[in-house]
Parts: sequence; C-alpha cells; structure tokens
Amino acid sequence: MRGCSEHARLLAHVRPRQRLRRPAGRCCSPAVRTAGPGTERSGRPGVMEQLGKRPGPAARLDIILRHLSPRLAAAPAPASFPTSAQVSAVPQPGRFCYTLDNDVLTTEQRQFYEDNGYLLIKKLVSDEDIERFRKEFVRICKKEVHLPGAMIMKDESLRSQYGQSEKVVNKVQDFQEDEELFRYCTLPEILRYVECFTGPNIMAMHTMLINKLPDSDKQTFLHPMHQDLHYFPFRPAARIVCSWTAMERADQDNGCLVVQPGTHKEPLKPHGYPKWEGKTNKLFHGLLDEDEQSPRVHLVMEKGDTVFFHPLLIHGSGINKTSGFRKSISCHFASSECYYIDVKNTTQEHLEKEMAEMVHKKYNMASMELRDMWNFRARLVQGERINL
Repeated sequence: MRGCSEHARLLAHVRPRQRLRRPAGRCCSPAVRTAGPGTERSGRPGVMEQLGKRPGPAARLDIILRHLSPRLAAAPAPASFPTSAQVSAVPQPGRFCYTLDNDVLTTEQRQFYEDNGYLLIKKLVSDEDIERFRKEFVRICKKEVHLPGAMIMKDESLRSQYGQSEKVVNKVQDFQEDEELFRYCTLPEILRYVECFTGPNIMAMHTMLINKLPDSDKQTFLHPMHQDLHYFPFRPAARIVCSWTAMERADQDNGCLVVQPGTHKEPLKPHGYPKWEGKTNKLFHGLLDEDEQSPRVHLVMEKGDTVFFHPLLIHGSGINKTSGFRKSISCHFASSECYYIDVKNTTQEHLEKEMAEMVHKKYNMASMELRDMWNFRARLVQGERINL
C-alpha cells in the first residue's frame, strides 16, 4: 500500500546516530525521551542553536525578523509536553498505513481514518483555551501585538468602515512567534492524538487562525477544494497530519469544512488559482481538475471539536452566509523524521516561485527555496528534531 511504502522511505532517510536512545542506567517511559547527539530536545531551542540547524536562507530570514523584533530573541521557550500515548514507530503490516500502533485510538477510529482520511474528536479543546486564543486574535487585529513573519490577511475594503478590528482580518497565518496562540500546538490533548499519526518526534510546521468573515455575495473567502500537501516540500505524507479546532459552531451556513472522504489515497494533483468570477485570495490554490461527482461531507462541528486529517485529503470550505464570524485554529504537524524534497520539475514548482517572489518583495531576499521557508516556520513541540 502507498502509505506503507512511504514509511519505508522515511526510515531510509533517518540518520542512525540521531535516533532515540535511553541513557544507560536510566529508565524512561515511552512518553519521556532524551535527545541524542546532534538533535534538539523537546521545546523551542535558543536562538543560536536554532539558527545553527537551519540552512543559510532560512537563518538569514530568522535574523531579519529578530532584528525587527528583539522580543523574539529574549522570549521564553513555550512549554512542551510529553504525552501518555504508547506509540510504535512502525505501522501494522498490511492493515493500517496512516496511523501508528497506539493506546489512544480505538480499532474503529483507526479504520475510519484509514478509509476516509479524517477523524473528528468531540470537545477536545476547552472553552477556556479557546477564549484565550480568541482574545489574543483580537489583540493582533487591533495591532496591540506585533508578529514578525506572520501573514495577516485582511479585507481592505472594510477597513474604512471598521478600522483595526476582527471585522477586517480574515486570517493570521504562521503565528509560531506568538507565545499565546502557539500554545495551541503544545496542548497535551492535541499532541496525544497527533502522536498517533506522526510518532513521538513532532514538529509544528504550519499554523493558522482563520476568522471567516460574512461573505454572502462576492465569495471572497471561499476556499476552493485542495490538498494541503500541495504547499509542503516534505514527505512522507502519511506522517503529516492537520489538527483543526472549531472556535465556535461551524456549519453549512457559516462555511464549515467540506471533505471528500477517501481522497487521501489519491496522488497529489495539480493546483492553481480557480477560474471563477470575483476575487481570489493570494495562495488560495485549488484543484485544476476537480471531480464534481465525488461525494462530499460537510463537517458540522461544535466549539472545541477537533478534526485530524491527512494532507492529501481533498477539502475546502464554503462561504459564510451569516452576519457573524466562523473562527478556527489549526496546525499541521509532521514527524521530525520526515525529509525535505526538491520541488523543481514537479507540480509544486510554480508555488515555490510565487512564494519566493513574496519573500523577495517583503524582505528583499533572493535565492529562497520552498524548503527554506518551511524550515524557518518549523518548531519542535515534542521529542527530538531529526531531519526537518
């Protein structure tokens, strides 16, 4: 099966000297592990340590952003939590390719994810945590918080009417430098499930807080059906998972997630900007050849519900036809044993060029590859940093 063969490729890319090991004379539970030579321990490393592990372009981008905000250099490392999951690094031969052996998921849950590519867990994140994330988002909207490296998407046509407020901001992307929002990526209840897909060495690769604005006419914030792997220059796909948490009820009226079950078993398809009338958002790529007949499921979710899904699962979201907002917070996690790929001469090459142009325009940097951008974003949240 495709996922199992990908796992074998992953093992071939792991450097043996950096594997997990137990020091002599010490007893470690499977959830608490020590770092081997050349690896980072769980939690964010110091600035110099982190820069030393990045290629030149990613390190230069980091230095630029830290110069713009000295707070980052002195910021305390966010807490990182071990989990109670007992996880084997090898899938069950012949049965489960998309989850690892663990004592968290039931056999039925593993089979559902195997068949469909997603798994919904009810009330996983507390109301208290969600309220903290909401308050921080409002502070960012009001420019009370400065986030170097983050992409803050706005509907500029609304600014004259509402000024600096949550009624204007549609998305905060790459919030890894915000201590409060990044706490989502270290929540024990989230990592407990993530480990079932990635194994114990976990990187937070991509973070987003989406505030879907009312949009009944222009479809400005409709996200076309797509596969997240289109944006990622690392593999294997089976050791990557998205955690997506509803910060308030999400349904068909306010633009909930829409998924095509089972499409995670298909290859990565060509993506580009959709050919529809009206405005299309920067980097909101969609499938160029969409199967309109493929069955779709609207994921109706309550506040705190969390869906975990595979990066090849075809999904999107509809428009918000209400007068309120639809907020969600998410992170794409990957095993640190995943490896970067060269996207040249692939369907992802045009994405690399587009993102390189954006970085050059914003920071006046040249020769930036897609892997450098992701290396800059990546943060260790559990275990050891091995490849990514």
